[in-house]
Amino acid sequence: MSASPRVSVVMPFLDAGPFIREAVDSVLAQGYGSWELILVDDGSTDGSAAAAREYARRSPDRVRCLAHPGGGSRGAGASRNLGIRSARGELLALLDADDVWLPDKLEAQVRLLDAHPEAGMLYGTTLLWHGWTGDPGDAARDRPLPLGVPVDTVVQPPGLLVRLLRGRAASPATCSVLLRMEAVERAGLFEESFPGVYEDQVFYAKMFLTAPVYVADGSWDRYRIHPGSSWSTAQRQGRARAARRAWLEWVAAYLAKRGLDRGKPWRAVRTELWLDDHPRLRAALTGSRRGLRRVRQRLGAGARRLVGAA
Repeated sequence: MSASPRVSVVMPFLDAGPFIREAVDSVLAQGYGSWELILVDDGSTDGSAAAAREYARRSPDRVRCLAHPGGGSRGAGASRNLGIRSARGELLALLDADDVWLPDKLEAQVRLLDAHPEAGMLYGTTLLWHGWTGDPGDAARDRPLPLGVPVDTVVQPPGLLVRLLRGRAASPATCSVLLRMEAVERAGLFEESFPGVYEDQVFYAKMFLTAPVYVADGSWDRYRIHPGSSWSTAQRQGRARAARRAWLEWVAAYLAKRGLDRGKPWRAVRTELWLDDHPRLRAALTGSRRGLRRVRQRLGAGARRLVGAA
């Protein structure tokens, strides 16, 4: 491997003992060779930190293991940022410690990003992976995450953010993305102060506002569905709706702070906040896409008058 790997892979982990070895092994199995792996311990108390240090000892030229000062837990965003700040590659790939890549992930995505130099980010279709348990019944539930966006397309800012806010596009799984480091630095890193399960969507909001994004026709990763994941936990504890509300409010404040309280992203986020304040209306319209679309259009046209400034 060259002194400067082209791709930096950042993997934060917190008590990921059951899965971290499979995740790391999926990086080691990549057919593409110019990469480094940065493992970031977010205060683990199980055996996952020892496993990470073992990989670093085995391959010190390719694998590094970092931790926060004092060994505490600061969250996924801060852990990703710690890894990003120490990265040497011009490209950034993200992988959570409970997900896995297919062996051609980096090779295929680097080739596609090279073919689209105007794009600052790339992602494809992620498999929602129930079948990791080995149970045929679980495997039958595996399905691709619907993108909601035409594939083999470069989407200009802020198109993906508007679609994401309106629920017309799925948020990319972190295991699916490949980013140019200069685009990440221009947009800004992960928001360490943002709590909750939408911290990745906060980051994507900034990327979608500043960088063209290539949506690829390919699937190179598996997002493990299991009860211990942060999203499954939020759903089980009834925190999912509040988490989405916090994300919407963050986006509205972010746009307003930067003088972007005009245009489609502003209208979209204010409309979604209004609908969130009127859950019965949203529920009544959920079965009618046309009806909900008309409400969004009308609210969007008069968003400033109807819902006020952020």
